[in-house]
Amino acid sequence: MYMLIEQIMNGLQYGALLFLLSAGLTLIFGIMNVVNLAHGSFYMVGAFCAASALATTGSFFLAVLAAIVGAGLYGLVVERLVISRLYQRDHLDQVLATLGLIFFTNALVTLLFGRSPPTVTTPAFLAGSVPILPGLQYPVMRLAFIAVGALVAVGLWLLISRTRVGMLVRAGADDSDMVDALGVNIRRLFMLVFGLGALLCGFAGVMAAPLLAVEIGMGEKVLITTFVVIVVGGIGSVRGALVGSLLVGMTDALGRAYIPIWMSQLLPPEYADSISSSLVSASIYILMAIVLLLKPRGLVPARR
Repeated sequence: MYMLIEQIMNGLQYGALLFLLSAGLTLIFGIMNVVNLAHGSFYMVGAFCAASALATTGSFFLAVLAAIVGAGLYGLVVERLVISRLYQRDHLDQVLATLGLIFFTNALVTLLFGRSPPTVTTPAFLAGSVPILPGLQYPVMRLAFIAVGALVAVGLWLLISRTRVGMLVRAGADDSDMVDALGVNIRRLFMLVFGLGALLCGFAGVMAAPLLAVEIGMGEKVLITTFVVIVVGGIGSVRGALVGSLLVGMTDALGRAYIPIWMSQLLPPEYADSISSSLVSASIYILMAIVLLLKPRGLVPARR
């Protein structure tokens, strides 16, 4: 029972990370119709900015600010100089241009920060563990990650559902040409959405930095999983990004814990390890295949 609860908590923490990454990506793709392979690069920029700020100032709060501002500003620059020229181009051009952005960002971050940034340690107020059940301790940092993911989800829901900006975002997702014809500056709206996506990536980077390795190319490692999330949840839907993130996070965490146990009980030892590792790696893609067979538009597609 304790193992199950711990893996559920791990799944929630991983789902929170995936939501911070996928919420912006699904809005960018759903509203702007841009395939942005460089989305994970903003996650890396945020992590490196946080590591540098923490090493310089020793303040985790300033590290969070540096990550958000750094990733957000870099996202706005990328949108103005590159992405804005791709809105009327086909997806192949977008893929090639944003793939080039990945290589450029990796080289730029290496030039500015070096290949080995300072290690980001867990701040004192988030260090240690707390009991969530008698005899079961869980890291405070991971609990904070789950809480931050929940707060961001609520904040995005309020922004999209209860504000004028959110109304324009929803309208832009349905018919950007009509929104433009009604006098709304659609380019400014696109820039806002893209900057929001980059900012969320930077926030994910600083929150993940104490738990994961900060390294060049770290954004590419989560990019494919992030695309899986938005396919499972539904492209263009923030609610879908939340549902998809939780499902993928739970599938990954529970699969890593229980698939090796099940395989060891069903198969001879010489086959169990290799087959279980393959199934663990493929578990989220199996989930995506099942969802696409049953609901090709995702579990919670954007309203049209």
